[in-house]
Amino acid sequence: MKKTLLAASAAAFLGCALACSPALADGPYRNPDNKNPKDPGEGTYPVPYKKPVVAEVTAQLKAIRDFMDGATPTRIVDKRSGAPVTDLSKPNRDAVFQPSAGDYGIQVYEMGVVHSGLLKAAEVTGDAGFTAMSRRHFDFFAQTLPYFRAQEQAFHLERGNSFSRFLDPRSLDDAGSMCAALIRARLAKVGPDLKPMIDTCSDWVANKQFRLEDGTMARKRPQEVSLWADDMYMSIPALAEMGRLSGNRKHFDDAVNNVIGMSSRMFNPQLGLYTHGWHANHPDAPRFYWARANGWAVLAMSDLLDVLPKDHSGYPKVLAQLRASIKGIAELQSGSGLWHQMIDRNDSYLETSASAIFTYVIAHAVNQGWISATTYGSIAQAGWAGLSTRITAQGQVEGTCVGTTLASDMVYYYHRPTSADALHGYGPALLAGAEIIKLVTNPAFEVQHKVRTYHYLPKGGQTDYREHH
Repeated sequence: MKKTLLAASAAAFLGCALACSPALADGPYRNPDNKNPKDPGEGTYPVPYKKPVVAEVTAQLKAIRDFMDGATPTRIVDKRSGAPVTDLSKPNRDAVFQPSAGDYGIQVYEMGVVHSGLLKAAEVTGDAGFTAMSRRHFDFFAQTLPYFRAQEQAFHLERGNSFSRFLDPRSLDDAGSMCAALIRARLAKVGPDLKPMIDTCSDWVANKQFRLEDGTMARKRPQEVSLWADDMYMSIPALAEMGRLSGNRKHFDDAVNNVIGMSSRMFNPQLGLYTHGWHANHPDAPRFYWARANGWAVLAMSDLLDVLPKDHSGYPKVLAQLRASIKGIAELQSGSGLWHQMIDRNDSYLETSASAIFTYVIAHAVNQGWISATTYGSIAQAGWAGLSTRITAQGQVEGTCVGTTLASDMVYYYHRPTSADALHGYGPALLAGAEIIKLVTNPAFEVQHKVRTYHYLPKGGQTDYREHH
């Protein structure tokens, strides 16, 4: 009986492991950049270990774009009958945004990352088609905001109103990520002027979100006073973009102070990692290093540095913090180029969204000159090698951990399911692919394939490989 139970438990664990970790693309792969097919020193790899090809990366970005465009309808329907609602002169209590086939809400924070990724892809490729979906979504918002405001005034639906996040925001998740995306789109002249929505989400982030006494963004869940590393992304980029849009340096000050306040409580300098969260009532609780939380943290700092004036007193502090974080993350990359769900636990599954964020941030930091191309260029390239195998021909992004709360036990994190319907992976994959194109075409350095691996060499740099000829 005991052996039967053990066998059943093992089978259940294996089933979860398989469900939580989709298989990589069929391998093994041989590196096509090695032109000697009989080279006995060439390895084989579980992912396409090669210099990324711009046309191939662009094709995957277009596949994601097309999938997202087809999966996100912008129509109003009656939630009971499913019939289209076309008369916007009188509010219907049952009118809602038409649901998407997957979990792709058009105003959720994850969609803010998608729009930011589409803007980046358009910038890098020169293809304005990447922002067509953003224009469609934003036109829909401009056209329907008055209708859903009238619906709320008539029926007081609160969270039942499809526009609730921008009629009555209640958290950083409601406001921060989309706020940053809307400001970026406005400055790029993509879509209509959504100033009313920008004003609402900006006001929440700057003035209404619960904070610690020192101004650090905080939550009242799951403990009475908690910090989440996720909230670095849900607040800091919005504050940064508010500073860029308005020219008011108080927003830059606020963003820098939140980097410092959150990092002082959640960053482990010995590991170079962020714990998922921190509780005021037990600040020395066990730490859980969830990968996507680390992703949100470094993405927030990267976004801030993009717009923070270089003469701001906080610039070197944020840059130093980002460099320390990237170092800790880079050292834990797996042999597939991806990173683990619990980033410091290599028996946890390989997770897509965090891997995409890390790939983007490392590549972007190299392109911006914040970190050494020689040291980190090939790490970003390897990240894309792994990430590219998680993007299907149809443009779906597989292997992404679903929404995850701040938890207090490792079992929960290990067994969070993955899904191609988890929107968290799509925006980061767009960002990563666009930045990889910039990386391999960056005129500041050349990518050399020497001794069966890759070296990012600053233009004009000299190395000597004569002994290998």
